[in-house]
Amino acid sequence: MSGLPSVPLLKTLGARASGERQRRIEASPQWNGSRFVNPEGARMASGAGAAWEWLTGGSPHRKPDASGVPVVRRTREDFASPAKGLRLTWMGHGTTLVEISGRRLLVDPLWSGNASPGRLFGVKRFHAVPLALEDLPPLDAVLITHDHYDHLDAETVTALAGRVPRWVCPLGVGARLEGWGVPPEVVTELDWWEDIEVPHASGLRVTATPSRHFSGRFLTDRDSTLWCGFVLQAPEASGGHSVYIGGDGGYSDGFRAVGERLGPFDVALMEMGAYNEAWADIHLGPEQAVQAALDAKAELLLPVHWATFDLALHGWTEPAERVLVAARKAGLPLALPRPGESIDVTPEAAGAEPTRWWPDLVWQTAEEAPVVSSGVDPARGLFS
Repeated sequence: MSGLPSVPLLKTLGARASGERQRRIEASPQWNGSRFVNPEGARMASGAGAAWEWLTGGSPHRKPDASGVPVVRRTREDFASPAKGLRLTWMGHGTTLVEISGRRLLVDPLWSGNASPGRLFGVKRFHAVPLALEDLPPLDAVLITHDHYDHLDAETVTALAGRVPRWVCPLGVGARLEGWGVPPEVVTELDWWEDIEVPHASGLRVTATPSRHFSGRFLTDRDSTLWCGFVLQAPEASGGHSVYIGGDGGYSDGFRAVGERLGPFDVALMEMGAYNEAWADIHLGPEQAVQAALDAKAELLLPVHWATFDLALHGWTEPAERVLVAARKAGLPLALPRPGESIDVTPEAAGAEPTRWWPDLVWQTAEEAPVVSSGVDPARGLFS
């Protein structure tokens, strides 16, 4: 996108951890001696067959037509004052501005035109980011869930490097940030279940939570950095609001553990796009996103990670159609904002029916194209 600094191709791959940072990585319970691992494992299809299917197969509606994706354009004035309660603005894919008890945090900022190393590779955005990067309001922190290109963007980090007082990320990702100009003293790296009280944020606590995913930005650095979700908790004196950001990952008992240890939550942000049975262990899909939100004891589900990039074989509107069905079946309140649209998380919002803003296209149901992570007890079923 225009206005972003150009980062040399090799530099976008990201710096590697070393020294004390690497020693801390190797002390993590998630480190197996050579890489980070998931307790439940994570299978993924790969090889020539999978690559060919990616290039030639899938829905005829993987990308929007010429009419594009409806976007709510935002300006600096829209965010002149932070919300005193809880307000979420989805900017597309995983990028979300969270305003909680008068504080602002930005999740997985990506303002580039594609999700890739450099500007000449990768998949292109379906729509522009609803808010210009230079119009972002002052932030208290940026949260990074993992180092994949569609969540950690070198150009965006470089542009924000001197504007954010605190960056919070999983183990090893700090080396990437510092390599793109983020000062070391404002970077906090967390292992699963570790937390931090955000400086100057009136007691707002951020906890890194388990997720079932993987990491890497090149052929030689697979799983060298950790991945995570986040829980945000404001003190009772500031309203006691709570947000669960699931991060990328397949379904696991981790969602229930988060709910038991840190829940309940006013709202859960769960990724629901870019799914396929072949990689069901590292992406939820719509039905399991609903189950994950139920497990975590969330009162409202805000699905993300869809309608921005072509990263799977399903149609671009299919995640919305399937999550509507699943949420109604489960009786779980659901928000499906357009990119750029803000959601004030209130009891009234939790009871509102989502507005259908996407076109009516052919899509596959959960029965036609199931997505079920390994290790899920078939006898339990979803929404139990």
